[in-house]
Amino acid sequence: MARLTETVHFSGRVQGVGFRASTQRLARDSGVVGFVRNLADGRVEMIATAESDAISRLIDRLNGLYGNGIVGIDRLPKPEVEEFSDFAVRR
Repeated sequence: MARLTETVHFSGRVQGVGFRASTQRLARDSGVVGFVRNLADGRVEMIATAESDAISRLIDRLNGLYGNGIVGIDRLPKPEVEEFSDFAVRR
Protein backbone atom coordinates (compact mmCIF):
# COMPACT_ATOMS: atom_id res chain seq x y z
CA MET A 1 0.00 0.00 0.00
CA ALA A 2 1.30 3.47 -0.85
CA ARG A 3 2.28 6.09 1.68
CA LEU A 4 0.34 9.32 1.78
CA THR A 5 0.20 12.51 3.80
CA GLU A 6 -2.98 13.74 5.47
CA THR A 7 -3.89 16.86 7.38
CA VAL A 8 -6.18 15.90 10.26
CA HIS A 9 -8.01 18.46 12.41
CA PHE A 10 -9.43 17.42 15.77
CA SER A 11 -11.99 19.66 17.45
CA GLY A 12 -13.57 19.60 20.89
CA ARG A 13 -11.75 19.31 24.20
CA VAL A 14 -8.36 18.49 22.69
CA GLN A 15 -6.09 21.19 24.13
CA GLY A 16 -4.72 21.11 27.67
CA VAL A 17 -5.50 17.41 28.15
CA GLY A 18 -2.28 15.73 26.96
CA PHE A 19 -3.63 15.11 23.47
CA ARG A 20 -0.46 16.14 21.60
CA ALA A 21 1.84 14.01 23.78
CA SER A 22 -0.47 11.00 23.41
CA THR A 23 -0.63 11.56 19.66
CA GLN A 24 3.16 11.61 19.45
CA ARG A 25 3.52 8.40 21.49
CA LEU A 26 0.83 6.53 19.55
CA ALA A 27 2.12 7.77 16.19
CA ARG A 28 5.62 6.56 16.94
CA ASP A 29 4.21 3.18 18.01
CA SER A 30 2.22 3.02 14.75
CA GLY A 31 5.00 3.96 12.34
CA VAL A 32 3.38 7.30 11.51
CA VAL A 33 5.68 10.30 10.97
CA GLY A 34 4.85 14.01 10.90
CA PHE A 35 3.81 16.43 13.61
CA VAL A 36 0.97 17.65 15.81
CA ARG A 37 0.30 21.19 17.04
CA ASN A 38 -2.33 23.32 18.72
CA LEU A 39 -4.18 25.86 16.59
CA ALA A 40 -5.31 29.27 17.83
CA ASP A 41 -8.97 28.36 17.23
CA GLY A 42 -8.85 25.53 19.81
CA ARG A 43 -8.39 22.66 17.38
CA VAL A 44 -5.37 20.38 17.11
CA GLU A 45 -3.76 19.81 13.72
CA MET A 46 -1.89 16.66 12.79
CA ILE A 47 0.15 16.28 9.61
CA ALA A 48 0.72 12.55 9.21
CA THR A 49 2.61 10.48 6.65
CA ALA A 50 2.14 6.69 6.53
CA GLU A 51 -0.02 4.12 4.83
CA SER A 52 -3.67 5.13 5.01
CA ASP A 53 -4.50 2.18 7.28
CA ALA A 54 -1.85 3.25 9.80
CA ILE A 55 -3.26 6.78 9.93
CA SER A 56 -6.78 5.39 10.37
CA ARG A 57 -5.64 3.13 13.21
CA LEU A 58 -3.91 6.07 14.91
CA ILE A 59 -7.09 8.15 14.69
CA ASP A 60 -9.13 5.22 16.05
CA ARG A 61 -6.75 4.86 19.00
CA LEU A 62 -6.94 8.59 19.75
CA ASN A 63 -10.71 8.45 19.52
CA GLY A 64 -10.67 5.58 22.03
CA LEU A 65 -8.58 7.60 24.47
CA TYR A 66 -10.27 10.98 24.00
CA GLY A 67 -13.59 10.02 22.44
CA ASN A 68 -15.65 11.99 24.94
CA GLY A 69 -13.63 15.12 24.22
CA ILE A 70 -13.34 14.84 20.45
CA VAL A 71 -16.38 16.29 18.70
CA GLY A 72 -15.02 16.46 15.16
CA ILE A 73 -12.32 14.87 13.01
CA ASP A 74 -11.64 16.27 9.55
CA ARG A 75 -9.25 14.35 7.27
CA LEU A 76 -7.82 16.06 4.22
CA PRO A 77 -5.41 14.20 1.94
CA LYS A 78 -2.48 16.28 0.73
CA PRO A 79 -1.59 16.12 -2.97
CA GLU A 80 2.07 15.29 -2.30
CA VAL A 81 3.69 13.00 0.24
CA GLU A 82 5.69 14.96 2.81
CA GLU A 83 8.79 13.28 4.20
CA PHE A 84 9.51 13.39 7.93
CA SER A 85 12.06 11.44 9.95
CA ASP A 86 10.01 11.25 13.17
CA PHE A 87 6.77 12.39 14.77
CA ALA A 88 7.09 15.66 16.70
CA VAL A 89 5.04 17.94 18.90
CA ARG A 90 5.23 21.48 17.58
CA ARG A 91 4.36 24.57 19.56
